[in-house]
Amino acid sequence: MTDAVADVETDGPAKKGKMPLIIGLVLGIAGAGGGFYAVQSGLLPFGNKAAQPAEHATKEAPEGVDKGESAEEIANLAFIEMEPIVITLRKASGISQLRFRAQLEVDQANQAEVEKVLPRVVDVLNSYLRALELEDLTDPMALPKIRAQMLRRINIATGQGRVRDLLIMDFVLN
Repeated sequence: MTDAVADVETDGPAKKGKMPLIIGLVLGIAGAGGGFYAVQSGLLPFGNKAAQPAEHATKEAPEGVDKGESAEEIANLAFIEMEPIVITLRKASGISQLRFRAQLEVDQANQAEVEKVLPRVVDVLNSYLRALELEDLTDPMALPKIRAQMLRRINIATGQGRVRDLLIMDFVLN
């Protein structure tokens, strides 16, 4: 008889089912879904900044964003033509040349000031273009990136707000 009693005692604790695991999984998914909804709907102060209420959308657009120009603003524009810049680029298969020509879009009130510092602008652009690698120019999105970098450097050289835009006339790689 002692053998029968010994067998009952060695069975160990009863196994728990998979129910706690399933409940934890369901609660985790529900919590993640609720958090996602709270962030996307704007209930929390962080998250999707693009979905702002309509009252905030009527505010003036930040500088650098096309707001649509009136005929009066367009009439007050001036364009300063820059001398062409030719840059020699070295690559494994030989030498290539980059021919760059651009115009600066400025307000007429700032035209004389920008023309005075035009040699500085040419120097800044020449230095930037010489620092580029040939691989930087072969990317399909290279021109918008390079244009933005050049406009940033031009604004530093001329003073913030004097040059409205950089218009690229030629960007030829031979």
